Amino acid sequence: MIDALYISATGMQAQQTNVDAIANNLANVNTSGFKKNRVSFQDVFYRSAAPSSVGLDQEGSMLTLGLGTLVSSNSKSFTPGDLKQTDNPLDLAIRGNGFFEVEMPDGSTTYTRHGALRVTSDGLLGTEAGHPLKQRIEIPAEALEVVIDNSGLVSAKMPDESNLVELGQIELVAFANPQGLVALGDNLYRMTETTGAAAAAKPGENGTGLVTQGYIEASNVKLAEEMVNLVLAQRAYELNAKIIQASDEMLSISNNLRR
Repeated sequence: MIDALYISATGMQAQQTNVDAIANNLANVNTSGFKKNRVSFQDVFYRSAAPSSVGLDQEGSMLTLGLGTLVSSNSKSFTPGDLKQTDNPLDLAIRGNGFFEVEMPDGSTTYTRHGALRVTSDGLLGTEAGHPLKQRIEIPAEALEVVIDNSGLVSAKMPDESNLVELGQIELVAFANPQGLVALGDNLYRMTETTGAAAAAKPGENGTGLVTQGYIEASNVKLAEEMVNLVLAQRAYELNAKIIQASDEMLSISNNLRR
């Protein structure tokens, strides 16, 4: 009965983490480029015990008893979200695999699927937070129109030019295991040893998707799915609490036994 108390406690803690992840998913249902979290569980330690009905000297007489559960991972699911039309020429959606490379103030590189791009204070194409893309594409202040094709080629219509002027090439980065990326907030991710090497390529090459101008990728959170997961997590939490209650009642009965 003592083991049941601790086992149920691990179940309640695991389900609390699950509910927290679901709450974060629901809170970001309208966050462009957001990728939902998915909690996975694993069983933990086991101990061996001898059944009372079998002698200890008999082969295979030991029982293996589990001691609860733990959260094994809280990883991102990079299933694609729906594309939403914005008609903003600097909004880009990735149709397929890949991430935009973003250069941080300390010189490090982060990655994002959030293609709501803007012109930074330095005149570079970058994120809404002002971080430039790794390719450092400069957008002239006098540009009349910015055109980005499906392959990531950035061009601009200039006042004195009849043809589009090429400004640079956007590249996408693909990972063998994107679930290994660490979320930093602001829709930014950092690579780890488990992601594999970052393979940069033009959109549409080496397994990367194409980019679509004037669209952004919506969150991949599905309300119905998250509500079902929330009900299941709540019921699992309640059942573990019931086990604690039942174990406590059984201990109380044992303590009140009279000869």
